[in-house]
Amino acid sequence: QLQACGGGLMQAGDSLRLSCTASGRAISIYPVGWFRQAPGDERVFVAAINWIGDNTFHADSVNGRFTISRDNVKNAVYLQMNSLKPEDTAVYYCAAKRRFSNDRYYYTDSSDYDYWGQGTLVTVSS
Repeated sequence: QLQACGGGLMQAGDSLRLSCTASGRAISIYPVGWFRQAPGDERVFVAAINWIGDNTFHADSVNGRFTISRDNVKNAVYLQMNSLKPEDTAVYYCAAKRRFSNDRYYYTDSSDYDYWGQGTLVTVSS
């Protein structure tokens, strides 16, 4: 079970860090992705990181503002969000993919992921 936390009500320009942790399993062995879903919209990809943490990818909409990272000692994956905009308002989900090899891929398609957290709401006011 994954838990995403750290959401809140923010002002445009603020920074916020979301965390993704896992209960009952070590998130450190999984590639992880962050996705978000705004009201009335589909869930979209935000950022992804491979299991070892040396390969990341960010959606164009957040590139340069958001940074995905992980601390496998603390068993957590983070999404640092800077320069928040009202259009970043959404429920943010973290997801983990089962891994069957030591490849260092990240994954951007939601269908690639096997485990999902419950989501944390980020609201950005102008």
